[in-house]
Amino acid sequence: MHIIRKIVVFGVAAALGLVLPPARAANPDALWNIVNGQCVPAAHGAPVRQPCADVDLAGGYAVLKDIVGVAQYLLIPTARISGIESPELLAADAPNYWRDAWQARRYVEGALRRPLPRDEISLAINSASGRSQNQLHIHIDCLAADVGEALRAAGPGIGAEWTPLPMRLRGHRYRAMRIDEADLAHTDPFKLLAATVAREGGAMGDQTLLLAGAVRSDGAPAFYLLNDHVGLGDWASSEELQDHTCGLADRAIEKP
Repeated sequence: MHIIRKIVVFGVAAALGLVLPPARAANPDALWNIVNGQCVPAAHGAPVRQPCADVDLAGGYAVLKDIVGVAQYLLIPTARISGIESPELLAADAPNYWRDAWQARRYVEGALRRPLPRDEISLAINSASGRSQNQLHIHIDCLAADVGEALRAAGPGIGAEWTPLPMRLRGHRYRAMRIDEADLAHTDPFKLLAATVAREGGAMGDQTLLLAGAVRSDGAPAFYLLNDHVGLGDWASSEELQDHTCGLADRAIEKP
């Protein structure tokens, strides 16, 4: 009976053109167990295997190779923080995990054994509905080639305030703003978005963010920050804008 019910629900969703929620992990605490149970103890000198590529005890984060993708890494706090909705992220003394994640892009480049142009690298965090793990993690990986092309085309219209993008990305309506910094020394995307969401009466748990490296027309380094939120048929997972195969990087290699 339960199977029939599931088939009916799936059929109705498909007929209405709805997107089903992402599959939930068998263990939504898997990332936390790895970081708290192995990475941090190993960094303290415990006789356990170190699965993380980096553990910054002072900075309060670890960097772990994701099992998905050729070069995808995750930045994960060493404190128990569930996700984008966590109020701890908005504290005055909260670490800027986005800045740390941007610095950690070197692990992606190391896995690919070549540097990547700034505008081919991205960071993403999914909404509470669009994630499979209940420990905050920022996806560090290649930006999908078509998304990069779309952002370069839309770039002249992206300014310092939120504005809807003129095109859909993966069928979803994102808005974007430009951050005129090289390394997020003065900007925390969580706090930037939270101020807007509070004014709009929304919920941070419904939000997703993607940060893409950019280069302005005058050659200055910048970022494009993209935001979407949960809606009908949209589970707000900006990870969808990344390319976990890094095909974009592969095409940059000259073939003999």
